[in-house]
Amino acid sequence: MGDVNYEKMVARIAQSANLDLDEIKRRVEAKCAKLSGLISKDGAAQVIAAELGINFENEMFKIDELIPGMRKVNLVGKVINLFPVRTFERNGQENKVANMIVADETSNIKVVLWDATHIDLIEKGHVKEEIVVEIRNANVRDNEVHLGSFSEFKVSSEQLSEVKTEKVLKEKNIVDFNVGDAVSVRAFVVQSFDPRFFHVCPECKKKAVPEGDGFNCNEHGKVVPEKRALINIVLDDGTETMRAVLFHDTLPKLGLSELENADLLLQQKQNILGKEMVFSGNVRMNNFFNNPEFIINDLQEINLDELFASLDK
Repeated sequence: MGDVNYEKMVARIAQSANLDLDEIKRRVEAKCAKLSGLISKDGAAQVIAAELGINFENEMFKIDELIPGMRKVNLVGKVINLFPVRTFERNGQENKVANMIVADETSNIKVVLWDATHIDLIEKGHVKEEIVVEIRNANVRDNEVHLGSFSEFKVSSEQLSEVKTEKVLKEKNIVDFNVGDAVSVRAFVVQSFDPRFFHVCPECKKKAVPEGDGFNCNEHGKVVPEKRALINIVLDDGTETMRAVLFHDTLPKLGLSELENADLLLQQKQNILGKEMVFSGNVRMNNFFNNPEFIINDLQEINLDELFASLDK
């Protein structure tokens, strides 16, 4: 299950350095081996590029070519979702941050603005949804494009009619997961834990907290809550294991439905061990354990016809 981004990256490096593609891949593998797996192939490729004196400062990238850790990247995209500007306090000073989703014909990505001059373009209405923007000298962090005071952000005259608005899932091995990735992976369930229950507001589905003899929602006040559950599992795809989280609506798809009957749930948990499925979702940092975890949004049985067809190719 090769990483398309990695293949594009090494192809770019080979072309810029006028070296054979296999030679670049060999150097990447050697760098990974030297660092004992502490660096991903994507990261090793960027190190090799730097060692060869290659930078991409003047090149325009498509969104699906961006890799976490890239610096000084340039791109053009259409704003498909613009979030309200937020204020926060740091060192006694009030600051602003703006978030948006920008898309081109290949993919879409979250863009974060930290500079007041850039944010001013939003507040004055120059940048809004459906406007095409040009971004220069930005950094890619956790699959987000971040612009600071040294970055450029302006309205572009370029026309982008067909852009990719749906969330783009990348097929990746678990060992190559990065925080912020939207990914799918074929993996086995190797461990499962007991459910944890919580309550949500029936209106907004946000967490409802116990208050007195009832429950309270920040937005809707006193509510009669809905009881929900989540279960942690561990996935293994042969390259690495990772802790994953399944929420209420996805649990029955895995075969976990008897959440409050201990004996039946124990049987169901045993039945899913060793089960192989295609899991899709987002990789985020679990601040309590200080390690990445996989938030599963959907899971599918393996389509054997599609699998055989891909193996034939």
